Amino acid sequence: MKHTISVLVENKFGVLARVAGMFSGRGFNIHSLNVAPIHDRSLSRVTVVAVGDDFVLDQIIKQLNKLVNVIRVIGFKRGEAVERELLLAKIAANSENRSEIIQICDIFRAKIINVHTDSMILEITGDEGKVRAFLDMIEQFEVLELSRTGKLALERAKINPPDAS
Repeated sequence: MKHTISVLVENKFGVLARVAGMFSGRGFNIHSLNVAPIHDRSLSRVTVVAVGDDFVLDQIIKQLNKLVNVIRVIGFKRGEAVERELLLAKIAANSENRSEIIQICDIFRAKIINVHTDSMILEITGDEGKVRAFLDMIEQFEVLELSRTGKLALERAKINPPDAS
């Protein structure tokens, strides 16, 4: 089972190495890893998708919380986060298939961000299912290069129940 984990860390030298080292040292499998500074440049958010059961998730969270420079760790349960991926794909395109590629982009709300005589670069953002479906559709064309972010996630706002007073 895949688990999405958000780790807020101090933006300091060696933090990512310690986080990744914790996974490899404990034998936990990383499916995807994404790191970038947040609005406060002294902090970064590490989003990890890890593979394992609920026990493994619990162990990962406990071990991450022990690391130096880790501020906060959240293991998201289904529906607790807004999750997105970004994919860039360069595909072979010519005058015969270009209109079909444009139609697929329209259906998936993908953007065409570069056009060349023999290729196009496409961008799509969405949940894992949307990105996978888009990839399935463009497989019929020659994929020249592909890059994707892996999952990004932010906790959904919690709705407080009204007072029962």
